[in-house]
Amino acid sequence: MSPALLIFLLSIAIAIAMAIAAPSPLRTVRDVIKSAMIREPRSGASVMRLQFHDCLVNSGGPNWEVKLGRQDSLTASQEDSNNIMPSPRANATTLIDLFSKYNLSVKDVVSLSGSHSIGKARCFSIVFRLYNQSGSGRPDPAIEPRYREKLDKLCPLGGDGNVTGDLDATPEIFDNQYFKDLVNGRGFLNSDQTLFNNNQTREFVWKYSIDQGEFFKAFVEGMIKLGDLQSGRPGEIRRKCRVVNSKQCKY
Repeated sequence: MSPALLIFLLSIAIAIAMAIAAPSPLRTVRDVIKSAMIREPRSGASVMRLQFHDCLVNSGGPNWEVKLGRQDSLTASQEDSNNIMPSPRANATTLIDLFSKYNLSVKDVVSLSGSHSIGKARCFSIVFRLYNQSGSGRPDPAIEPRYREKLDKLCPLGGDGNVTGDLDATPEIFDNQYFKDLVNGRGFLNSDQTLFNNNQTREFVWKYSIDQGEFFKAFVEGMIKLGDLQSGRPGEIRRKCRVVNSKQCKY
């Protein structure tokens, strides 16, 4: 399975967990990832490009048992990643179709999109929403006017596309603020706001904006499904996550 799907959520995403009381290797990993996210805010939004299947992050989110023994790919493919990676311009129908290829439901689409509760994204990803939505030469009418004014200042036409903005109002805390923002027309990415504009996904956005517990429960279910996906290609359990075992030094 390409790590791209985990980010968007997918994801994403990052596997979110509550704090572990006693010091442990997982706690160390969690703290390192959290520090890295603060140093490079876009890492939260780039979760779709990374594979954190055995890492837990303490950002206030739910806790679940991560299965061990997953096999990592022996190769990397940019083409495979591009073919599966959801675009920030995507609409809900496109997302539903993409997720359904992996037996992920509409509910999974919405709950896993909640991984955007943490992190930031680049202005490059939303300039079209602000100035030329659907080729109209006008902003996306779904954006709440005062929020659009804020984004206009952050991401002016012709400005630096690498400037980043918060994916929700609490970008370092994993909570249901993301869904509250969507209800109020304050979704940063088109692929986020479209979840409230679509009849199939709106009910879940409403539900999670009101009940954080339901969101956490659905997110855990979706992450477990993602963790069970396999590509069917040869793989191995790596000793170091960044390199295949055959390329590591043997002592």
